[in-house]
Amino acid sequence: MSTPVALIVGAGDHIGAAIAKRFAAGGFTVCLGRRNGDKLAPLVAEIEASGGHAYGFSMDARDEDNVAEVFKTIEETLGPIELVIFNVGANVYFPILDTTARVFRKVWEMACFGGFLTGREAARHMLPRGRGSLFFTGATASMRGGSGYAAFASAKAGLRNLAQSLARELGPQNIHVAHLVIDAGVDTDFVRDRIAASGRDPDSLPPDTLMHPTSIAEAYWTLHHQSRDAWTFEMDLRPYGETW
Repeated sequence: MSTPVALIVGAGDHIGAAIAKRFAAGGFTVCLGRRNGDKLAPLVAEIEASGGHAYGFSMDARDEDNVAEVFKTIEETLGPIELVIFNVGANVYFPILDTTARVFRKVWEMACFGGFLTGREAARHMLPRGRGSLFFTGATASMRGGSGYAAFASAKAGLRNLAQSLARELGPQNIHVAHLVIDAGVDTDFVRDRIAASGRDPDSLPPDTLMHPTSIAEAYWTLHHQSRDAWTFEMDLRPYGETW
């Protein structure tokens, strides 16, 4: 296929979906990966109904063989992958005494180890071509640990340092590596439910208090189209009213 190919690992219903739709609208063939690949059917159908090209894959970012197989299939059937975005979440709240070894390990595997497997596989395909973009979705927890978020914060901090190491290694070889700090509540069902559980009405919030997934997608689009003489490694995004 003549169109460039993008792979979104962690193509959920909000940020991942918005990124996929933005790049599809921009002329990319978008490949979507999530653990339950059958859940991607509505998003694939929406993109195709809008004139785009999209393909869904069952992909567990923690599984080394599965990650390699998805990359291989895309490269052999759809074309060289120009952009890879690692967008796996794993945002969970657990007070330290409730944080079991299983919880801590699982969160780390999802948010950090999965980023390593994805980044390494992207590098294997991009380095011989001498081009490509590799982006990682971070969070407030990438920069500081919050009470009750020991597992999530340690995983996201690890992902940030992984991204920084890859940027230093791959950047001089024309691979743009970037890390985005999403320092805000994103307008998702999950966040709205948590706001409601705290006793507040999410619909009563001032406009643009929550970050829109489409705004995040636009930031990724901008990053991918930067000139390499002024590449951004880290971009932090937050609504106008966010305290930090």
